[in-house]
Amino acid sequence: MAWQDRTYHSQGSVGAGFIPRLRGRSVVFWLLVINVAVFAGDAVLSRMGVAGAIAEHGPLYSVGYFSAQTVIQQGQIWRLITFQFLHADLGHIFFNMLGLFFFGPMVEGYLGSRRFLAFYLLCGVAGAAAYVGLWLAGILITQAWIPLIGASAGLFGILLAGAKIAPDMKVMLLFPPIPLSLKAMAWIYVGIGVYMVVTAGGNAGGEAAHLGGAALGFLLIRKPGLLNFAGGRGLTTNLGPSARRGRLRRMLEDHRHKSLQREEAEVDRILDKVHKQGLHNLTEREKRILQRATKRQRLSS
Repeated sequence: MAWQDRTYHSQGSVGAGFIPRLRGRSVVFWLLVINVAVFAGDAVLSRMGVAGAIAEHGPLYSVGYFSAQTVIQQGQIWRLITFQFLHADLGHIFFNMLGLFFFGPMVEGYLGSRRFLAFYLLCGVAGAAAYVGLWLAGILITQAWIPLIGASAGLFGILLAGAKIAPDMKVMLLFPPIPLSLKAMAWIYVGIGVYMVVTAGGNAGGEAAHLGGAALGFLLIRKPGLLNFAGGRGLTTNLGPSARRGRLRRMLEDHRHKSLQREEAEVDRILDKVHKQGLHNLTEREKRILQRATKRQRLSS
């Protein structure tokens, strides 16, 4: 998805300087663990030749992928959830999990863990519903048996939620590397999805699911009370808009403070290495960290 440089702005930045500290019991942590475990486990089972594998995919894929044929025609409704934990290849899962890692904790902190889990899974279901709905409407040109997999629909819901929670947070597109606000990035991705679906270009089916997840995420983050059936507490529980904004600012400031502390400790370690071994022994990564710290110091002085 997207991340950026280390410099903090009005609502923080996402990237090396904004590394979420996942709690062992956080929903984001366990979603990451489950997705990686399913991907690795299916790859192992496929290599072992376990019965039920489809083409290059393993048996978990065969019983978990979503398609209009399996869910609508055959009534295998569990696939509305299971497809969200399956991925086609290493690049697919890497970028989805990277986006979940960076943006998920902010939305989980805002909604609370239980409501966040409901939010995430419902956005995934909305992605599948959009996929089928656009196919039935004749807008999406595909076949009933074609599979849909991946966490992207839930991730797009998170992205739209993040754009509501912290619209001015600075991020950077990977391709091309352009810095912009989280809100702008979210709507750029939505615009790409609309274009791909309308023109039937590229992964139009996946983009249709992205739009479904984004649409429900857009709705639920503005009406978080719809998630109260899941229970739990978050920034939105029993708080007015101004109080929520204040708590969110404090949360982002806390992230900023902790990130700066970690970077300062790393800079101290690098300077100690320079003193003992010389500047020529620094790695490229250490040189970049030192350059960024020097630049930030100049800007603040």
